[in-house]
Amino acid sequence: MRPLLVAVMGPTASGKTGLAEEIADQFEAKLINADTFQCYRYLDLGTAKPDRRAEYALVDVAEPSELLGTGAWVRMALTELDRTRNAVIVGGSGLNVRALIEGFDEMHGPPPVGLREELNALPLPELVQRLRDLDPDHASKVDLQNPVRVTRAIERQFSQRLESVAPDLRDYQIVKIGLDASQPWLSSRIATRTKRMIAFGWLEEVQRIRDLGFKYTDPGLKAHGYRTLWDVLENRNTIEKAAEEISIMVRQYAKRQRTWLRAEPNLCKIWAEDGRRSVEHAFRCISEVGAHG
Repeated sequence: MRPLLVAVMGPTASGKTGLAEEIADQFEAKLINADTFQCYRYLDLGTAKPDRRAEYALVDVAEPSELLGTGAWVRMALTELDRTRNAVIVGGSGLNVRALIEGFDEMHGPPPVGLREELNALPLPELVQRLRDLDPDHASKVDLQNPVRVTRAIERQFSQRLESVAPDLRDYQIVKIGLDASQPWLSSRIATRTKRMIAFGWLEEVQRIRDLGFKYTDPGLKAHGYRTLWDVLENRNTIEKAAEEISIMVRQYAKRQRTWLRAEPNLCKIWAEDGRRSVEHAFRCISEVGAHG
């Protein structure tokens, strides 16, 4: 029988980690992290790294100063798959999971070093003209009043085109499980979790990252809350206001994740608020696939 490859997806704070670990225990599967920010070292509390992190592949594999895109994650994930063993992939980075399982045709490398700083120094009219000179067809499709979108479009022209990602996973029986829940239920969990993270030392974690020499602008620090708390350390914000801002930011992110999942193909949808029944539902989804595999 072919091994299982189970992907556990869902909005933040929906219980993905707990469900993934129960599945891994039940089916003797390897756990693989799909959350880009959990790949970074030192970002522990704010990325909600699992207590059982030693059992996960692709946790703590990059420095916060490294740019870690979807293509890089997919390539690392492929090296972690053992075609003689079941695997459970879990994380909130939906694009990572989709690229691994469905393939991804638009993979690009990072832009040349220093290009973004150069572009950020230019006025919008000059940015627009540069994009039109590089690719007039694409310029006609970009919001030319938005300097961020224009800048990213220019960067894309200079980025190295990487090969398409089309992993061969035919050896696996693939099950995609999507947790969902009501917005009020998620919002309450997000607020509680944010307060707990701060109480357990999230601000001190950000201080340690600063002390190690990492910068506010480093890619890893784009993770929700880290730059907000960095501002607290530099007296540009208060901890009370930062906690509220982080909760709002994460609630908005969870809403986008829920929208993303509505378009995810071949998804076994599970209601996270059902508690133990959601775990049993997940087991049934997996068993049904195995019965036909």
